[in-house]
Amino acid sequence: MEAILLVGGRGTRLRPLTISTPKPLLPTAGVAFLAHQLARAHAAGVERIVFATSYRAEMFEAVFGDHAYGVDLAYVCEDEPLGTGGAIRNASAALTSGPDDPVLILNGDILSGHDVPAQVKLHEQAGAAVTLHLTVVDDPSRFGCVPTDDHGRVTAFLEKTPNPVTNQINAGCYVFRRSAIDTIPEGEVVSVERETFPSLIASGSIVMGHVESCYWLDVGTPEAFVQGSRDLVLGELASPAMPGEPGEHLALAGSSVAASAVVRGGTTVGRGAVVEAGATVLGSVLLDDAFVAEGATVRDSVLSRGARVGPGAVLDGVVLGDGAVVGPGNELRPGARVWPGIELPPTAIRFSSDA
Repeated sequence: MEAILLVGGRGTRLRPLTISTPKPLLPTAGVAFLAHQLARAHAAGVERIVFATSYRAEMFEAVFGDHAYGVDLAYVCEDEPLGTGGAIRNASAALTSGPDDPVLILNGDILSGHDVPAQVKLHEQAGAAVTLHLTVVDDPSRFGCVPTDDHGRVTAFLEKTPNPVTNQINAGCYVFRRSAIDTIPEGEVVSVERETFPSLIASGSIVMGHVESCYWLDVGTPEAFVQGSRDLVLGELASPAMPGEPGEHLALAGSSVAASAVVRGGTTVGRGAVVEAGATVLGSVLLDDAFVAEGATVRDSVLSRGARVGPGAVLDGVVLGDGAVVGPGNELRPGARVWPGIELPPTAIRFSSDA
C-alpha cells in the first residue's frame, strides 16, 4: 500500500520552534516527529510514502533520504500552497497505485494510535471512494464535524460548525481510492474538508467513517507538542521509532543529568544537553545542547537547540528558541516565547517579588 504524507504547512502556531525547522521534523521523544508516523505506517502495511512538501521542502529528503523505517520514500514539492486537496492531487503524480487501489493520506501534525488496517479493511469492504478516520471529542465545535448513518456512511461534512450535530470529528487520516484522488482538480487550491468530501457525498459516492476513539492528538501548538513528546516517553502511545524504553525520562546519548537533579514526567534530554545538580525538569523537551543550570526549574516547556536556563530561573509552559538564554532568577509563565538568540539578563522578568 502507498501513502501520501501532508507536510507542507509552515507551523506558525509553533513559532519560534519552526523558524528553522518544519513542524513535522521537530524532535519529538528523541526523533523527528515524522519518524513515529513512518514507523507506524510501516507496521500497518504501508510500503511507500510520497511526501507532499512545501515549506523548507529540501530538509525532508536531507533527513530521511529515499528509505527510512522500512518505507520507501518519494518527494513532491508545491511551488505555491494548494490546500489539502490540491496537495494530495499534486503528490499523486508520484504514486504507482492502480485506479482501484487504496491510498492512505496522513497529516504531518497528527499523533494517532488508531487501527489503520481496520480502516483500510472497512474501506475495501464498503467499496468506498474515501474512508475517514473519525474520533470522538468533548468539544467538536473546534473541528470538522462528521455525522454518519447506522451503517457508518458519512452523511455530511460540517467544517468547524458552532452547533455540531455529533461529537464525531475528522481525525485527519483518510483512505482514498486512487481514482477518487484523480477527480480533484489539478493545479488548483482545493480543500478536501470544504470541497472534496462534500462534493463526493452530494454525488452519491460512498464515503465511510471509521469511528475509533483511541489516542489522538493534533500537535500544532506548543502545549500539544510537549504533551505528545511526553506521552510517547511515558508510553501512553507506543511507537516503534522510540529510541529507548518508556519511562519517566528519555536521556539521549551524550546528554548529562546530574545525580541530584529531578528529571521526570516524560522529559526528553537531547544529545549534548546538560541538567545540573539541584535542577528540576518536569514533562519538558530539551533539544540537543540545551542547558539547565543548578537550582533552575523547567516545567512543561521546550528548550530549543543550545538554549540555556540560568541558576534559579523558573520556566513554566515556556518555549525558548535556538540559542536563547534566560539569565539567573528570571521567572517565565505559561505562553512565554523567547525568540532565537535573545538573552534575558538576570531577574529581567518576574511575576513574584522575592529576589
